[in-house]
Amino acid sequence: MPVVLVLLLAVAWLAAMWLGFVVVFRVLFPLVLVAATVAALGLYYMYAWRTLVPGTSDGPSPVPRPEVSYRHYLLRQVWHDWWSIARTAGPHIYRTARQALEQTTRLLLTGGRWGFFTFPLWLAICAGVVTAAIPAAALAVALTLLYGVVAAAGLAGWLLCVLVLAAVERLFMAYGRILQTCPHPFCYQKIALPVYACPGCGLRHRRLTPSTAGAFRHVCRCGARLPTTIPLGRFRLTAYCPHCDGRLPARIGRVRVEPLPFVGGPAAGKTTFMFLAVRALHARAGAMRGSLAFVEKGHAQAYAAAVQEFERGGRLAKTGPELPLATMVDVELPRAGHRILYLFDPAGEHFTGATQVESLRYLDHGETLLLVVDPFALPQVRRALTDDEQYAVDEGAASSEEDPADTLQRVLNELRSRPDRGRQKRVAVVVTKIDLLSRTAVGNELAGRADDSAAVRAWLDRLGLGNTLRTLDQLSAQVRCFGSGLGTEPAAVAGLVGWVTGLTVDDDAPGLPAEAGSAAPGTAPLRDPWPVRGRGADHVPASYRAGRWAVLAGLFLLGVAALAITAGWAVQLLR
Repeated sequence: MPVVLVLLLAVAWLAAMWLGFVVVFRVLFPLVLVAATVAALGLYYMYAWRTLVPGTSDGPSPVPRPEVSYRHYLLRQVWHDWWSIARTAGPHIYRTARQALEQTTRLLLTGGRWGFFTFPLWLAICAGVVTAAIPAAALAVALTLLYGVVAAAGLAGWLLCVLVLAAVERLFMAYGRILQTCPHPFCYQKIALPVYACPGCGLRHRRLTPSTAGAFRHVCRCGARLPTTIPLGRFRLTAYCPHCDGRLPARIGRVRVEPLPFVGGPAAGKTTFMFLAVRALHARAGAMRGSLAFVEKGHAQAYAAAVQEFERGGRLAKTGPELPLATMVDVELPRAGHRILYLFDPAGEHFTGATQVESLRYLDHGETLLLVVDPFALPQVRRALTDDEQYAVDEGAASSEEDPADTLQRVLNELRSRPDRGRQKRVAVVVTKIDLLSRTAVGNELAGRADDSAAVRAWLDRLGLGNTLRTLDQLSAQVRCFGSGLGTEPAAVAGLVGWVTGLTVDDDAPGLPAEAGSAAPGTAPLRDPWPVRGRGADHVPASYRAGRWAVLAGLFLLGVAALAITAGWAVQLLR
């Protein structure tokens, strides 16, 4: 009997082994393989979803706040995300597979004698789980390659955008001959790229250009999105000089800065002519339906005070001895041009010595010059005045003691130290106090001819400035002479200022009376400020969200492909 029982058990065991290996193993192994692969992929997707979907910066893969602006997502953060997913999903998948093997072994092999009959079932399950490591490993390699492909493709597109945007901005700057300079004393330097302040938090951005922080936008640490080029709107941000930290005028970089130095000795009439020029240009801008505004509120107030002083018939206060902050005027004339005028009006004492002239560093990069000549400072004019004429001149205005020829010679010596030897495009020679001069015998020939450049030049030539004018002809492509007084027509003054600054002043525009430009232009902004837009400091930038969703979409497509391949392999095994 025991022998028969043993034989029956042996036959049953052989039948179980045959059934297990021939039928059960062949079906169960592929199913477990697919299930294990799906489980591994599901665990990976679970961690990928947790890492890539949250929009906050303190998620499973934290995004540290930068000192200034976020770097491009594909340069660094994409690999932090990959490592965050890999270091959490990999160990979890391994622990899950190990637990499955241990529980299967405990249940099917070590649970009793019947474990001898369930060996094929145990082997099919364990083999399926272990073999699933092959597609899982292949999938891990493919996912890593996916990250590389996404990063490479994205960076290629980013690099193309950076190159195109940089080229467009360079062409824009070159075509518009955009010049950027600092108007502040003891600086006056040429500026390649201003420092821009974030409108959200005020943080200064020194490299707001297409770069590793972004092609079209940089994201400030506060979350605000900032444009990277002038055509994209960078000029709407508040700009500062990178050398002295002084505030720069609005629209800098959008239109050309035109430095216009007023050169003349003490009491030559530089300040008076500057205010007359602003008044005339303001009147002409109104007639042409354009606009003119001071950049600094203090300059607008000084202009208003000067207008009131003119109306009372008084004299303007003498300019202080300190180096000047440029009087910045933002001018926009339809069909004529846009300029930010830097009107430099230093005290005449700055032109009385070579050392003083060297401190006027704004002369290093200007293309225009306005020489203010006090006719009563010319030796031949002083000698030609009668006592009555001299008394009338002294009563009417203060006179300069500095010979204009000496003043200009010092300036020319400084200009010749430039690489271009001080070449200028346009030079205006303005003879001031023409209303007083025309009442004298030596200057009455200029009455009614103050805007006749040839007549003013001939008068200056005859009275000792011929060599000076010929020197200016060698220095500049164009030289124009002009006579100015308190009663000079604003249209004529506007025409001269427009010519010397490169603005085309429309002579066909309806004329305005002299008092039309008496009201202060004010300091109203000529552009809308850049709006504060972004996701906030506690959220990742929108570009990070877009990059993460792109990676997640790639993972999904790759997962579908991996499942299809594994399922096809399983079907082949079932046949």
